[in-house]
Amino acid sequence: MSAIPVVNQDGTSAGTYEVSDALLIKDKGQRVLLDSVLGYQAAQRAGTACTKSKGEVAGSNAKPWKQKGTGRARAGYRQSPIWRGGSVVFGPKPRSYKVQQNKKARQLAYRRALSDAIFGEAVRVMDAFSVPDGKTKQFAAVVNALDIKKHALFIVAEPDEATFLAARNLSNVEIMRAHDVHPYHLVRYKTVIATREGMDQLVARLGAEVSEVAA
Repeated sequence: MSAIPVVNQDGTSAGTYEVSDALLIKDKGQRVLLDSVLGYQAAQRAGTACTKSKGEVAGSNAKPWKQKGTGRARAGYRQSPIWRGGSVVFGPKPRSYKVQQNKKARQLAYRRALSDAIFGEAVRVMDAFSVPDGKTKQFAAVVNALDIKKHALFIVAEPDEATFLAARNLSNVEIMRAHDVHPYHLVRYKTVIATREGMDQLVARLGAEVSEVAA
């Protein structure tokens, strides 16, 4: 069993949260995890860059000047890519940067990411966590009590509007539902704080994925 420290909102210790080692892995899945992270980052790209080909640039098919006798280089059309205001050769067009990854690969990437976070002692569990007034000052006090120096990810079971409002003005904190956690988030954040219910959901996802892979 892997023991994860449990803390109260004021930073005091409140025991441990145990996760079965049978659900965790550390000897495979590293490459799949990298592919998953790169795929997530690629999917964030807008893919809206667009340039015009010679068929899309306004202009007629008439030659700018006659072929011979002017002393200038030959020119066939004003849409030429070598002219200012002309077309672009092999320029970008709107596209999707989404990378496909099969279900088993996604499952393995999630298991490896969560396993690395747990083995690396980056995960902590909170018995109870709430900022009922939605004040950023209160959320910052929790961050200071937990001695968080770098970026941290707070994971909850269900969205709490007041807590989200309190966290959104803190640049080093992100809060999200356990269902929405991607391997990218577990890799990016050096500190992961999950409520007990949120951790239950993370582990439940882990267990379900193990059984599906085994099947």
